[in-house]
This record gives sequence, C-alpha cells and structure tokens, in this order.
Amino acid sequence: MHGVGQEFRGPETMHQLAGPAVRDGVRLAGGPRLQEDDIDCAFFGDLFFAPGSRSWDLPPWDEYDVDGELELELLEAWWARAAELDDAVWGPDRPGGRGVVGYVASRALLVQRVRAALDALSASRFFAGTSDRLLIFALKQVRRYMTEPQLRLDVQARVAQEVREDTRVIVGHSLGSVVAYEALCAHPEWPVTEFVTLGSPLGLRSVIFDRLEPPPVDMVGSWPGGIERWTNVADPGDVVALVNTLASRFGPRVTDVPITNGVQMHDLRRYLTAHATGAAIAAGLPDHVEADQR
Repeated sequence: MHGVGQEFRGPETMHQLAGPAVRDGVRLAGGPRLQEDDIDCAFFGDLFFAPGSRSWDLPPWDEYDVDGELELELLEAWWARAAELDDAVWGPDRPGGRGVVGYVASRALLVQRVRAALDALSASRFFAGTSDRLLIFALKQVRRYMTEPQLRLDVQARVAQEVREDTRVIVGHSLGSVVAYEALCAHPEWPVTEFVTLGSPLGLRSVIFDRLEPPPVDMVGSWPGGIERWTNVADPGDVVALVNTLASRFGPRVTDVPITNGVQMHDLRRYLTAHATGAAIAAGLPDHVEADQR
C-alpha cells in the first residue's frame, strides 16, 4: 500500500515502481527470489479525485486553503519535527508562538501562521523542492481519509481486492500503513501473518492514532487482525513518521527497526530495498531463508 503523492499513477505503474524494489529488498536480505506475480500493489490514489475530474495539475492552493483542525495540527506537527531534525528550519515554538490551532480566533493571524509553516517546511531538507500545492494536497488527503467514512471504506476495499488465499505479507508505506492497519483490523480472517509498516504516521496522536478504527483502548491501539508479526521500519529523520517507534502505541509485540535512507528519508523505494524491510517480508514467505535484521 502506497502513501500520498502517487495519485497520478495507477496499479500497474505502482507495481513497476514498487515491485522491483520489494524483490531487491528480499533478495539482498537473503530471502528467496520473488517473481513479478508474487507481488500485488493496492492502488488508491485515484479515489481522491472526483470521477472524470483528474487532471495533470492541482488547484492553486496556498495558505488560505489549509483549513480545519486536523490539517492545521498535521502541518504544525510536520513543522515542529522538521525544525527538530534540521538546523536550517526555525521552529514553530519560537518566542510568541502559540501553535497553528491557537490562532483560530483570528483568521488573519492564522493565515500568517500557515504561511510561516509552509515557508519553513520548504526550507527543510525533507520537503525541499515540494510546492505549497503538493504539501497542502498531502494534508488534505490525510484529513479526508481520516474524516470521510465512505472514502475510508473505498480505500480499504482496494486492499481487500488484492488479498488472496496465499497472501502472507502486507506492506504499508506512509498513509498506506494506516489504510493497511485498519483493513487488517477489519479482516482478522485474512491469511496474512506479517505486517510491515514503512515511514508510518500511525503513532501520531490526535490526527491519526486517536482516530483509528477500531479506536485505541486505554491509549493502546488494537493488534491488527490475525497477524503473527509486525515490523515497523522508520528512518529517524523521516518527518512523516512523526512517532517512529510504534511499540509504545501498539504494545511490545511490535518490532521497531531504525534505518537510514540518506537524504530521501521518506522515499518508498529506499524503504523497500532496506535490509530490515527485506528480512521482515522474507520472514513471512513459505520458503524464506532466515536473515537477521541488522
């Protein structure tokens, strides 16, 4: 399951992007040589466009279009994390800062605050070269998935379409890890034994964790379906993986593995070709070769 930013692709083009990376990761980790048809890609990017309205450009969004508490909280969280990781980014908590949501009483001040956040993020290593429109589109995709019930069901249905009797491993990247988690929770009957999350925002309170289905109980998230093992792989410099260890949110059965993806901290292919990811996937394959996760 892919994350945001893939909306102009499709299931076959996602397969061309992710399939070879999965095969490489498993092979480099000492696992079996997978075939092309051993891997399926559940694609959902098109669901964020109205039918027949997809274009090769995005609306001319700017600071005036970041709206609603969830979008504002997520923007603030990205900003704070980027400032924490990158000395070139000034933080949202500098003197006089009240946080984005703290400006709700004044629309003019709120817009100024959002503009400052977008400018700060554009100066970070993580978001360098990302336009305001793409940043805002990412905010809106997360907000829509977490708050629109029918869209949520439609996206999860894309996962269900790809699960077969011999499916053993589900891998979710970024927002796709949230989708995959909720789909697994809704289908404990699936034959999946391994869950691998990459650059996952599942641990982010309020915006995602507190809104999960099923909801957490006593601040602990549900174990996803009937899986036997859950491996969470995260680059500590990945701004999207705001809480890069998930055992604190979902219990000690989660294995958190830190890796380094270089300057492209959130890149899907870098995650998929990592030794830790390949080993976690290989562990769920019937004829896998044991490999450590160093």
